[in-house]
Amino acid sequence: MIRRAVATFTLDTGKCPRWLFERMVKLGRSMVEIIIDEFGPDEFVERVSDPAWFQSLGTVLAFDWNASGLTTILTASLKEAIRGREKDLGIFICGGKGKTSLKTPDEILFWGQRLALAESNVNSLAYNSRMAAKIDSCLVQDGYQIYHHTFFFSRNGTWTVVQQGMNTLSGTARRYHWHSETAKNLVCEPHSGIISHDKGMCLNLTARDSEKTRQLSTELVQGNYGGLMSDIKILRRHSTPVSRLLAVKSGQQEFVFLDLKDAEFHTHPVINEDFSKSAYLERILWKVCQHRPADYEQLVAMAGVGPKTVRTLSLVSEVIYGARPSYEDPARYSFAHGGKDATPYPVDRKAYDRTIRFFIEVIQKMKAAESEKKKMMFRLLGTQDYTSGGER
Repeated sequence: MIRRAVATFTLDTGKCPRWLFERMVKLGRSMVEIIIDEFGPDEFVERVSDPAWFQSLGTVLAFDWNASGLTTILTASLKEAIRGREKDLGIFICGGKGKTSLKTPDEILFWGQRLALAESNVNSLAYNSRMAAKIDSCLVQDGYQIYHHTFFFSRNGTWTVVQQGMNTLSGTARRYHWHSETAKNLVCEPHSGIISHDKGMCLNLTARDSEKTRQLSTELVQGNYGGLMSDIKILRRHSTPVSRLLAVKSGQQEFVFLDLKDAEFHTHPVINEDFSKSAYLERILWKVCQHRPADYEQLVAMAGVGPKTVRTLSLVSEVIYGARPSYEDPARYSFAHGGKDATPYPVDRKAYDRTIRFFIEVIQKMKAAESEKKKMMFRLLGTQDYTSGGER
């Protein structure tokens, strides 16, 4: 699986035309039925977690490949396509865009009751849904605000999260994919892929390189609240946030430099940080210290713990105790298979042909007019000929 590349989604305005949405629902229903019949519901859920496959599906169903609307419209059309047939197909799609995303846990609970699933399994699915949203908001501080969250799962408990964030400053979107097999550890590199423009620098507390930061952050709140506040007061006493007018802008994100008197930390990047006294932050830290979470996941899962809380603990861990987190953007997945000039990597012909052959086989088995099949193939391959099997 290829994961290193960049792509840019522009933020869309307006609504998807009704005729296009209805067409995507119709075609999507046919494709989902064939895929599940051939490969099973677990395989379908896993494939959705692959950003390249997901992007290809949206393109085949007629949406623009480089528009943020592909994510929201494709998931909505798939949800509508299987409506009333969820139990027969063995897959369930919860959540969506905006306020609909907030209903995801309730929808998971609804299906759990309809399927008579064990309460522990249903609670686990709902927990993974909530944590995926929280982690991409709190631990991957990349300047993108999550506004879309969809949770796919099978009767067997396999699950996938597809969620998207927007950056209004740059006018771009970023999509985050999770899968139950790759997210065994929710706080350490849990993504099956993140597809977006690589903005270069962000606070990535899910990186393996941030392990020491996660460990020290947990130890800080397991200790005495007074001791933690003493460390924070040291930072407040020796740091002065520079005016935002003087902030260095790196494309989509502002980085405010803390002018720490220790030369080693003279240009320490903290995303939009204001490290002045905050009564709310102190209440949250007191609450967390009283709770004493057993590990970093429990810390992040606590109500009230948000981006500034984990950022504060990260800063204390780094400046006071030397545990520098990762500031490398985790977005490394492309829906492309490589470039002829080997940028960002050489073309993987086997992966390229495997993707094409898969969709060719599905298109061939669809109960659709020949003209419709040729249109789908043209969107996939730039040709109406689907007899070659995608070989190059």
